[in-house]
Amino acid sequence: MILATARTQPWVLALAVAFITLAMLSENAALAQYRYPKTAREVPAEGVETPVWNVDPSFKKDVFTFVRIRYHHNGRPPRSRYSGAGYWSIDFPDSDLNFSYRLQQMTSLKVDPNCRVLEITDPELFDYPWIYIVEPGGLAFTEEEVPILRRYLLSGGFLMVDDFWGEYEWENFYNEIKKVFPEPEREPEELPLTHEIFNCVFRIPEKYQIPAIDVGVQSQYTGITWERPDAKEVHYKGIYDDKGRMMVIICHNTDLGDGWEREGENEYYFREFSEKKAYPLGINIVFYAMTH
Repeated sequence: MILATARTQPWVLALAVAFITLAMLSENAALAQYRYPKTAREVPAEGVETPVWNVDPSFKKDVFTFVRIRYHHNGRPPRSRYSGAGYWSIDFPDSDLNFSYRLQQMTSLKVDPNCRVLEITDPELFDYPWIYIVEPGGLAFTEEEVPILRRYLLSGGFLMVDDFWGEYEWENFYNEIKKVFPEPEREPEELPLTHEIFNCVFRIPEKYQIPAIDVGVQSQYTGITWERPDAKEVHYKGIYDDKGRMMVIICHNTDLGDGWEREGENEYYFREFSEKKAYPLGINIVFYAMTH
């Protein structure tokens, strides 16, 4: 209707364009002014508040820090919110805090109680040996990020990718990680259960499929733990450097992050998925990454 009117009244189209431009500028200005959280403690927890613990100042540079990566989604910059399908902030901040608490509670590792949130382009990235990306089904690396992530991983860094389901989301992530490692010898390889990552702290007897809490609670009646028909088979894959060191672990058709985040919301989900599966496997992944 506006376009039809604009044929005889050009000022209408000009006014519409002006309003759209103003709205876009306002949104960009709001995003520019928004200060993203630097730690998980800056954001109110959605569940039970995670205890705070102290780290001996003499060990300040020797602690493990859970570092969540804030990324672009389908070409859009990170939004100024903490939830939404496909975004960097899924399960944040509870999953980061709960996992960090359990890690320091159940192992001898010294763990940062605050966690961190970084973009790949942040100069602090190389201060942390372990990073986490959630829901990469819509992930889009920028041209600036690709060489930085490649250098980080080849220099000893470790990336855990978690919580994406089905063939479409796999294809998207695969295409993005191949921008980082286009060479054929860097293909993701399926990890056998005999791999050390499944046996280094806890013995993991099977490749766990950990669903989101709604599916997980219903699974006691349905037996179904996948979230869509093309995601029935869980995969754990690795990407290695020239020396055989794993740089990336890919957790596909499973959701460890929900197992960490939702541990206090349902007794069955906690006992079946958080306690027995998400935490032991997550601890194994961190221990393996920090010792190799």
